[in-house]
Amino acid sequence: MAWVLFPGLLKADRRNGKTTLRKPFHFILIRKVCRSRAFVLVAILASAMVTAPARTRPLDVDDSDAKVAAPAVLDDPKLGSGFQLLYQLKFEQARQHFVQWEQERPAQPLGPALEAASVLFQEFYLKGVLTSEFFLDDNRLLGGIRDKPDAELERQFASAAQRAQKLARARMTIQPKDPDALFALTLIAGMQADDFFVIQKRQLDSMRSLKDTDRNARILLGVAPDTDDAYLALGVANYIIGCLPAYKRAVLWVGGVHGDKMLGMQQVARAAGSEHARYLRPFARLMLALAALREKNPDLARQQLQELATEFPENPLFAKELAKMTPVMTGVSSHNTP
Repeated sequence: MAWVLFPGLLKADRRNGKTTLRKPFHFILIRKVCRSRAFVLVAILASAMVTAPARTRPLDVDDSDAKVAAPAVLDDPKLGSGFQLLYQLKFEQARQHFVQWEQERPAQPLGPALEAASVLFQEFYLKGVLTSEFFLDDNRLLGGIRDKPDAELERQFASAAQRAQKLARARMTIQPKDPDALFALTLIAGMQADDFFVIQKRQLDSMRSLKDTDRNARILLGVAPDTDDAYLALGVANYIIGCLPAYKRAVLWVGGVHGDKMLGMQQVARAAGSEHARYLRPFARLMLALAALREKNPDLARQQLQELATEFPENPLFAKELAKMTPVMTGVSSHNTP
């Protein structure tokens, strides 16, 4: 069949009278590239994401959707107290808050979703993911942690995530665009993408979760536009994909995955600066600060870290990152806030 489609590839072998396929230089080069492990990985990712929506385009909101109030759970003071404990690195106490809230509302998917968040945040802290050393090292940011995942924390995270997904999908059988369910699913898919990519180093599964994050966040923001917490998941996905090497982004582009670093930072900045990002605003500030360090924007990074250190004086992470600003960013010029 090859000689029918590409007759120019035929050549005659005068020694034995046979006709064989020609191997011109550019075909040999393509074959060598395709045999590289990195290309094969990215090609697999692209093929898995062919139906994924492009992330460089603005949110496509269906004007026919009836706008509803933001998820009711966003104004819960007990959840707010749990997040305050989480940002003070009091993981067990925060988790107890979320579990108790879950027990009082057994049909609400956000309870186990936030339980999962407390577990993953703890593992990220223990593995040094939330540091400038990690974010400024391409091998670690784009390749994952150096040691093995914490088996017990991974088990707890997976269990809570599965419970949240089951409850959310049950609610959506009754109301397909239930904002509480969509919020929980957006959080879970975003966390699973991070866990797969950074902790477990399962890039293919991470890309699939990013597709779910993108879809759920877009639907959520279509029916509840003020749910600015959702922009954190969208922004992190855009930024990480935008940080990949050009050849990987090129292959993912063919598969419909269009990461954009600047758009990602703008989306994270929206979550970091919005009063409507009621729970994830501090985490968005940290992500924005670390991304700003990579983008050689020390003023933005310093601003975010100063605000975090002031708001959470019991958290040593924020103070340590702020103290490292001068040596890390020596000789780097400032840029405007995205």
